Amino acid sequence: MRAMQVTAYDQPLQLQELEIPVPGPGEVLVKVETCGLNFGDLLLIKGTYQEKPALPFTLGMELAGTVTALGAGVDGLETGQRIAAYSGFHGLADYAVVPADICVAIPDEMNAVDAAAFLIAYGTSHVALDYKARLQPGERLLVLGASGGVGLTAVELGKLMGAEVIACARGQAKLDICRAAGADHLIDSEVDDIREIVKALGGADVVYDPIGGDLFKAAMRACNPEARLLPLGFASGEVPQIPANIVMVKNLNVLGLFWGGYKKFKPKVLTDSFRALIDWYVAGKLKPHVSHVLPLEQANEALELLRSRKATGKVVVRVSD
Repeated sequence: MRAMQVTAYDQPLQLQELEIPVPGPGEVLVKVETCGLNFGDLLLIKGTYQEKPALPFTLGMELAGTVTALGAGVDGLETGQRIAAYSGFHGLADYAVVPADICVAIPDEMNAVDAAAFLIAYGTSHVALDYKARLQPGERLLVLGASGGVGLTAVELGKLMGAEVIACARGQAKLDICRAAGADHLIDSEVDDIREIVKALGGADVVYDPIGGDLFKAAMRACNPEARLLPLGFASGEVPQIPANIVMVKNLNVLGLFWGGYKKFKPKVLTDSFRALIDWYVAGKLKPHVSHVLPLEQANEALELLRSRKATGKVVVRVSD
C-alpha cells in the first residue's frame, strides 16, 4: 500500500510502499478514502507535538473510509461499514489500523470529504465549549483564529448553542467567512484593538484560543469575572505565560484542553461528542467548510496550505475513490 511518511523531522513527507497492516485485538482495518489535515500534523513533522512517534511514521490524524477486517473481540462494527476515526496517525495511507472504540459510523447523508473534515475540528470545539466550558445561551464567546480549521467550527457551534459570538481573524476576506458561519461581531486581528472592542461589547464570558501569544493576553484582559479561557493550541508559536494574579483577582477559569488526550483516558467523551455532532449534521445544522481537496501524492502541497495560512476551514487529502 502507499503511505505518506515522516522519515526525518522538518522535511517533506516521503511516499513509501508498505505492507498492509493486520488488525490486532480490539482493532479494525480501514480502507482509507479521505484524510483531514490539522495544525497538529505540522507539529508532528517538526517533532514538537505532544506525542512523538518513532520515525518513520505515517502522518494523518483523522480519516474516513470503509472497514475491511476486524480484529479479535470487536463488537458493534462490521466489514463494509463506513466509519470516521481520530487515529492520531496513519491517515495518509491506503489502509490504516485503528482502535474500534474510537470509530464512528458515518451516516449515508455524510460524504467522505465532510467526514474527514468533521471529527477533530468539530470535536475539539464541541468538547471545549460544551464539556469543558459549559457554554450557556446568551453568553458572549470570543473565538481567536476564527477562520481556521477549529476556529470556524467554534463560531458555528457557539452560534448553534445560543451564544453571542465575536470572531477574531486576520483580514477582511477571512472575517467574511466568519460572518457567513454565524459570527455576530468581527475583529480584525491585524489592525483592531481586541481588548477595547470586546470590553465595549460587554466583555467575554468564554474565550476559545488556538493561537496563543499576544492574542491570548489581550483576550484575557477583556474577560468578565468568572470567564472561562480555553487554551487549546499555539499557532502563533508563542505559549503565553498566564499571570496567576490576574486569574485570581478576576476569578477567571483557565481550562486546558488537549482534545486528543481523551482518546487514551476517556474515549467516551469523544464518541459521545461525535454522535451529538453527527445528529446535528444529519439535521442540516452543521456543514464543514473545506477550502481545498488534494490527492495523496500532493499531501506536501496540502500541508503547505496550512503552514502558509492560505486555507480557510479544512484541507482534506483524497486517498482513494
